[in-house]
Amino acid sequence: MQKKTPSESRTILTDLVLTGETNHLHNMFGGELLARMDRAASIAAQRHSHHPTVTASVNHVAFNHSIPLGSIVTVEASISRAFSTSMEVFLDVWVEDPVTGERIKANEAIYTFVAVDENRRPVKVPEIQPETELEKVRYEGALRRRQLSLVIAGKMKPHDATELKALFIELENE
Repeated sequence: MQKKTPSESRTILTDLVLTGETNHLHNMFGGELLARMDRAASIAAQRHSHHPTVTASVNHVAFNHSIPLGSIVTVEASISRAFSTSMEVFLDVWVEDPVTGERIKANEAIYTFVAVDENRRPVKVPEIQPETELEKVRYEGALRRRQLSLVIAGKMKPHDATELKALFIELENE
């Protein structure tokens, strides 16, 4: 199976924040944003694997800035690393003021998707070949994030988390 680059799966969804998608403070509901991120991540995972995909976990979500009514919201998703059947999808959320054009990074998230066959059984996915510096940083961190998630879920013993142990050994030597 040939490696793929993150740019081959990159998905960009852009939309407006409408009245029915906001809370009493006229900011976008967090759940509405989570749904948009899930859709973008799903498309990126399907583009990478060429199979249907299912959300395995939402590993990290940071709501750093509120997203006001009327804003333009752009969700950018790409595969940061692929494992055997799962893919880590990194998402960046940008908010743009439609009047001034000012654009800031509002949020980010990390989701995990699994590719499945017609019987909903996991299938192998291509590896990732990062190209940019940011893609390389996200790729390198993905294994540590995966091992940490597996340890927390009780699916991996802490002493087997080689990347996490290496991280702490590096910190001790500094």
